[in-house]
Amino acid sequence: MQLKPPRLALGGFIAMAAAMGIGRFVYTPILPEMMAAGGWSGSTAGLVASANYLGYLAGAVATAAGCFSKDLRHWLLVALVVSATTTAAMAATDMPGVAAVIRFISGCASALVFVCCSTLVLQRLEAIGDSRLSAIHFAGIGAGILVSAVVVSLIAQWHGSWRTMWLASAAVAFIVVPLAGWLIPPSLVPASPSVAPGDSVRESDSRQRINTPLMLLTIAYGLFGFGYVITATFIVTIVRNDAGISGLEPWIWGVVGVAAMPSIALWTGLAKRIGVLPAYAAASFILGLGVMASVEWPSALGLLIAAAILGSALMGLTSLAFMAARQMVSGSPQRPIGLLTASFAVGQTLGPAVAGYMVDQLGSFRAPSLIAAGLLAFAALLALAAARLMRKKPEERMLPR
Repeated sequence: MQLKPPRLALGGFIAMAAAMGIGRFVYTPILPEMMAAGGWSGSTAGLVASANYLGYLAGAVATAAGCFSKDLRHWLLVALVVSATTTAAMAATDMPGVAAVIRFISGCASALVFVCCSTLVLQRLEAIGDSRLSAIHFAGIGAGILVSAVVVSLIAQWHGSWRTMWLASAAVAFIVVPLAGWLIPPSLVPASPSVAPGDSVRESDSRQRINTPLMLLTIAYGLFGFGYVITATFIVTIVRNDAGISGLEPWIWGVVGVAAMPSIALWTGLAKRIGVLPAYAAASFILGLGVMASVEWPSALGLLIAAAILGSALMGLTSLAFMAARQMVSGSPQRPIGLLTASFAVGQTLGPAVAGYMVDQLGSFRAPSLIAAGLLAFAALLALAAARLMRKKPEERMLPR
């Protein structure tokens, strides 16, 4: 079967929309209703969110270890079904412990979809010679966020319950499974040539000696995980808690999705002009300003700007980090990308739990959000330091043995 680039990109688009945009992030717009109906505290909501991100970490580690390396398309479809099923299962309980287990499984599934789908689609697009369509693949995450915002807001207008919101979101996710199976065919593109002996030596050396720029980027990427996730988890709740801007609630999450869709194309375009790591630093610093605006500018304009910045930086930073990692290490990028993913997952697992606890103690999202903004600014400085080191000779970048 001849692989058509637009078809592959569309398949990746809808798969990412279902498992990431909906399965992973729909918790955010539904959370205020669950907190009100179930009497959840900020700590409870944060711990349930952290369980999802802990599942994402577990799934990412499992895939990096090769647990699902055979028949990626099969595991992609299985993970899409699991993601939709766990989304529906959230309608069955408001018990925090049970919800945390469900969200953990959902996180594992979303990580599996991200890795399997990206591998299938991006490698095939590159082999066909049309890797530019990868931006469409990743735009699916923003589209899924937008769809979830529309679904949840419509049900809220019809006075539906939070349980209905979960079920309706799951129904959309289930529809995607056969579509993804059709758009991403089982036929494989020809395998890439074997690695040359010299490349094997370089890859082995990179496995033994991780360079300093990569370690700085890994730390920065973990800080990004902590810095973005507090706003990404609680921004709709922040709007709900402010009577003066609560009318924005149906719109805020949709703005995040709309801003996320073109973000990779925009940030990679900037990276071509100023360099990948300086672009990463700019995106991290701007995201910090958006996080700060969510609590320091409690108005309609301030929250809309915060939502737009969150969406625009979310996938842009991920793409830029992976681009930088591929430049830092010779041979296969699997290990550096694995380091980045693990660091990011740790940061985003800690963020909601810390924020929820601080909200219960202080009564406001201001303190954890300002801490997150400060960490994002520090991440920007680390990226600039890594960029400076990348200008040195390769042997001068290595950490001591």
